[in-house]
Amino acid sequence: MRKFLAVAGALICLFFNTKAQPPKKNIDKVVAVLGSNIILLSELNQQYAQFLNAGNTDDQKVKCYILQQMLTQKLLKQQAEIDSIMVDESAVDEEVDRRMRAQIQRAGGQERLEQFLNRSVLQYKDEIRPDVKEQLISNKMQQKITENISVTPMEVKRYFDSYKKDSLPDIPTEFEVGEIVFNPKLTKVEKQRFYDKIDALRLRVKSGEDFGFLAKSYSEDPGSAPEGGDLGFFDRKGMVKEFSAMAFKIKPGEVSPVFESEHGYHILQVIERRGEQVHARHILIRPKTTPESLERTKLRADTVYKNLASNKLPFSAAASLYSDNKESQYNGGMLLYADNVTARTTFIPADKLDPKVFLVVDTMKVGSISPPVAFSDPNNGSEGYKILYLKSKIPPHKGNLEQDYTKFKEKAQQEKIDRTISEWFEKRRENIYIKIDEEYAGCDELKIWSSNNIAKK
Repeated sequence: MRKFLAVAGALICLFFNTKAQPPKKNIDKVVAVLGSNIILLSELNQQYAQFLNAGNTDDQKVKCYILQQMLTQKLLKQQAEIDSIMVDESAVDEEVDRRMRAQIQRAGGQERLEQFLNRSVLQYKDEIRPDVKEQLISNKMQQKITENISVTPMEVKRYFDSYKKDSLPDIPTEFEVGEIVFNPKLTKVEKQRFYDKIDALRLRVKSGEDFGFLAKSYSEDPGSAPEGGDLGFFDRKGMVKEFSAMAFKIKPGEVSPVFESEHGYHILQVIERRGEQVHARHILIRPKTTPESLERTKLRADTVYKNLASNKLPFSAAASLYSDNKESQYNGGMLLYADNVTARTTFIPADKLDPKVFLVVDTMKVGSISPPVAFSDPNNGSEGYKILYLKSKIPPHKGNLEQDYTKFKEKAQQEKIDRTISEWFEKRRENIYIKIDEEYAGCDELKIWSSNNIAKK
């Protein structure tokens, strides 16, 4: 079941995050029935086309995994209807827009995607919307099944003891690292030329030039610029507060004045409003650091470092007072690592650390603090300084409960979740009508679905 869940998740991601491919014409038929739900051959082939379009080799056996995933989703959806579990239509719109933006970006623009699909993006969004909604409902149902699952220390110990001594996992070198980030602050005079640049673009839009063309040509938002600045639909919580406030303030068709957020200077145009959802596009100009602003930043970082080195200020307090990294600022400055969707930890494997950070902390003693080091963000090119703190360094070792309790607790909980889901499916399959077309009934992956049905016959 665990192998199936992993493959199913991968197939869902493939279907919605690869380039779209129009379904081939087939003589359609029903390939599976689950209660009142049917799965058509055309639906199965469409998802298989996405699998191939991701660069995978032709393997008809994969259709067995895909069909198993589709049956799983139908069963979860059917139970969700019984339990009155629903999702907001706005959440569906947001997810459809997010996935379409990704596909447009991969295709190299909306026009190229529409040529490939042989239909408009709006038409294709309408086609995939029911599938997206069903997937969101199924995910919500699965979360309900597992929401109260936890493990006790005794269960963690029992899980650890289930390992044979020679099969315990090898844990690589791990670091606990804190940072205080200093980003340059530009003066009003230094920022003026960037303001003037975007204000000139606003005037060009006002004089009749195409907003989308200017966004493609000048916007410094790599995610939306290729789509003419289009951000799709979002709610008030979907953007930084300055952006949301402006988007919900102006009327459809209007172009905003220049305004500033943590990302830089923006102008935006509202395309459509749907209740508490707004569809907008924007142009972003990011102010660039100057040699003078970097020098001021270095002086600020040096002052904080001197206070730390003389023990006038604890590192955690300095991080909360001075760090410009909002994610770690109120976490004592400690960096967090998410090895999966359920766990975040301060213990970071060496190969997961920023290589530039690793080069510094690898030569530090545990408990020491580095002088300010220069850095640049590869995503937006911003520059600044960091003070690094090495809280701990754990050398490579065999997994054990003393050092790795959190890791084994997470694994024990995931095993319990997998077991709970498997048991839930077993009970539901016993009490629901399932029929699989003879072409796929022989799949090993589908025997658990068809065996109960054969017994009923």
